[in-house]
Amino acid sequence: MGLLDVSLCGLKMKNPLILASGIRGNNAYLLIRAAKEGAGAVISKSCSLLPREGHRNPTMVDTPEAMLNAIGLSNPGVEEEIGEIKRAVNGAGVPVIASIVAFSVEDFAKVAGRISEARPHMIEINAACPNTHREGKMFASSSADAAEVVGAVRNATSIPISMKLSPDVPNIGEIAKACIDSGADCITAINTMGGMYVDAFARQGVMHNWFGGVSGPALKPVALKCVYNIRKAVGPDVPIIGTGGVTTGLDAVEMMMAGATAVGVGSAVVLRKNVFRDVCAEITSFMKENGYLKLSQLVLDEK
Repeated sequence: MGLLDVSLCGLKMKNPLILASGIRGNNAYLLIRAAKEGAGAVISKSCSLLPREGHRNPTMVDTPEAMLNAIGLSNPGVEEEIGEIKRAVNGAGVPVIASIVAFSVEDFAKVAGRISEARPHMIEINAACPNTHREGKMFASSSADAAEVVGAVRNATSIPISMKLSPDVPNIGEIAKACIDSGADCITAINTMGGMYVDAFARQGVMHNWFGGVSGPALKPVALKCVYNIRKAVGPDVPIIGTGGVTTGLDAVEMMMAGATAVGVGSAVVLRKNVFRDVCAEITSFMKENGYLKLSQLVLDEK
């Protein structure tokens, strides 16, 4: 067993780094490319039951502090995505996780059932996007709503499920526990955090949609706290994909110390060339220099 090998819901990964959802889109070629660049697993961009155009430009702002995006869940729809996931599964050589999104509990189940035909290794439920909500609330904003979505998806597929949660909630650990109790096998934490930029000269929001999701290095402290709180709530045996602000090997180590089983890499794919290979090398160097023999030894003692 290699120094960076990890098992996620029974899926064998050569390293703990996962291409986060949305970064390389829905295209199979780009998911396979991330695998060849060194990712231990890849997640597709969220797909919905029907095709979706998303928001008009500008949909992304990159600043020294953070990235802000409001893409609007543009995707080709699940019928086309089935073919892309099949090609990725056949060509990536690493676990392929299909991200799904919907605007009702019933549609979450329908999308999950359809995408299961492509046989992804796992399904990630994106119920933490501000564009997906019930009565003005994200599905991931309450234990009851999140658990209902998980239950519906669990009934629609036998493939392992990871529930992606939002940091914009009072008690993320409580919501994570409800999701596990309803049939989720794993938790992905976190999605972006809500934010906005204002153009003082134009006297309006910078984004077409005004609001967007904050990502990049500024999100890391929030993600670490969420992962730590989830780990305390769900216990040591539930896998967590820690995502948010990971740019370096040390960032990834900190995420695993907080309780993550694997680590999602998103904005860093844009910020760093050869990010997967370089971050893996940095993790390896840290472990060897500090006497760690396996990734599980990184987890912090309970406080």
